Amino acid sequence: MTAATVEDRGPGRAWVAGAARLMRIELRRNAMIWMLPVAGVLFWALTYRRSMALAPLWNVRAMTMQSTTIAVFIPTVTGVAAWTGTREARRRLTDLLSVTSRSRWRRQLASWAATTAWALGCYLACVGVLYGVTATQATGSGPPWWPVLVGAASVPALAALGFTAGTVLPSRYTPPLVAMGAFLMFEAGLELVHGAGSPWQISPLVTGPYQLGDYEGLATFYPYLPDLPIAQVIFLVGLTLALLGILGLPSLAGGRWPRLVAAALTVTGVLSAATATALAGTGRLDPHGMIAIPALHNAADDRPVAYTPVCSHTAIPVCLHPAYRAYLGAVSTDLAPLLDELAGVPGAPARIAQTTTTYRWTDDGIDIATSAWTMHGTPPVYTIVLPNQAGEPALSVDQSANRVKGRIARDLVTAVVGGGSDPAQQAVTAGVLKGVRPVLGSEPPDLGRRITPNTPAAVAAQRFAALPVGTRHAWLVVHAADLKAGRITLDQLP
Repeated sequence: MTAATVEDRGPGRAWVAGAARLMRIELRRNAMIWMLPVAGVLFWALTYRRSMALAPLWNVRAMTMQSTTIAVFIPTVTGVAAWTGTREARRRLTDLLSVTSRSRWRRQLASWAATTAWALGCYLACVGVLYGVTATQATGSGPPWWPVLVGAASVPALAALGFTAGTVLPSRYTPPLVAMGAFLMFEAGLELVHGAGSPWQISPLVTGPYQLGDYEGLATFYPYLPDLPIAQVIFLVGLTLALLGILGLPSLAGGRWPRLVAAALTVTGVLSAATATALAGTGRLDPHGMIAIPALHNAADDRPVAYTPVCSHTAIPVCLHPAYRAYLGAVSTDLAPLLDELAGVPGAPARIAQTTTTYRWTDDGIDIATSAWTMHGTPPVYTIVLPNQAGEPALSVDQSANRVKGRIARDLVTAVVGGGSDPAQQAVTAGVLKGVRPVLGSEPPDLGRRITPNTPAAVAAQRFAALPVGTRHAWLVVHAADLKAGRITLDQLP
C-alpha cells in the first residue's frame, strides 16, 4: 500500500484557508440574509418610487438616491450588525470560544465582513436597478458615480457602528435600540446643518446645500463637484477603521501584535474622521449650487460642461440642454404658431436658448439669480430658464412648460411690438396674444395687460386678432419698427 501524501501548507496559506472557511460559514449563516427582502421593499417604497416621480435627470435622481437609500440602510444594517455583535454573549459562548485557535477580534471581523458583504450587495443591486432604468430615460450627460461611492462607503461604516454597539452592550434590546437610535441620530444631524460651511454636512445624507435639495439646476451645466463626497468618504472610512479598531483593543481580543494593529487602526480612523469633518466645515457655496471645499477643489470643475443643445424645428428654434430633452416638445409645440408669426419680424430673436442659474449665500438664505428672460447678442438670442432650475417647488414637465410658455409669449411680443402705454402697441400685443391663446390653453397670468372692453384699443385688438396669421405677419414685418417707436396710431392698424 502507498501511504497517503499530506500537503504541507505554510503558515501563510493555512491562515488564508482558515480565514476563507470562516468567511464562508459567516456568509451562509448571517442574519442579514433575512433582511434583504425588507431592505428591497423599503428601497422600492422610499427611493425608487420617489425617484421615478422626478424628472429623468441624472443629477436629481442620483442626489435623491444617495440620501434616501442611505436612510433606508441605516436601521436595517445597524440593527442586523448589532444582533450579530451580540451573538456570542447571547449564546454564552464567550468563554468557550476564548480557547479556540482564532482570536476574538478575528472572529468579529469575519462576522462584520459577512454582514457588510450582504448589505453592500443589496445596496449595489438596488442602485443598479435605479441607474439602469434612469439610463433608458435620461439624456445628456452620463450618471454621476460619487453618490454611489458615498453610499457604498456608508454600508461598512453602518455595519461597524451596529456591530460595535452590539459587542459593547450585548443585550436582546440592543439591536432595535441601535437601529432606531442611529436613524434618529443621522436625521437629527440634518437639522444642525446651517450654511455651506457647517461641519455637520459630513453626514452621508447630505448631497449638497441642504436648503437647495435636489433642484434641477444643479450639476447639469457644470460638473458634479466631488469635494463634499470626497470628504464624506474619508469620514466614513475613518469611522469604519476606528470602530473596528475599538473591537481589537480589549485584552480578550487577541495577542499583543493584533492589539497594536487595532490601536493603530483606531488612531488612524479617528484622525481621518476628524480631518474630514474639519474639511467639511470649510465648505462654501459654489456659484453653480454645490459645496466647494478649498483643500479638495479642482479648478477644472469650474468650467462648464460642453454640450450640443437639442432644438425644435419651429421657425424660431427653441434650444435646451440635452438633459432637458423631455421638456422640448412641451415648450415648443404650443408656441409654434406664435413663433411662426414672429419669425423674421424686426426685434424678434433668432433663437430661444436655455441658460443656467447662479447661487449665492445671503442672510436670508440662498439667492438664485439668472440672466434669463433677456435678449442679447447678434443675431439676438432670447434666454430662458425652466421653473425647476430656479428653486421653485418641483413641477411636472407639463406644469413647468406651461409656466414658461406664457412668459415667452409675452416677452417675445413685447420685444417686437413694444411694451409701453401706447394704445396701438397694446392693441397689437393683445391681438397677437389673443390669436395664440387657444393653442396655449388656459390663459397664463402674465400674458400682458388687459385692455378695457369697449374702448377703441379693444376694438382695434379684436380687429387685428381676426386677421389671418399670414396677413398679421406681413404687416408686422413692414410696420413693427414704426409701431415699437410709437409712430403707428389705432386708425392705422389693419
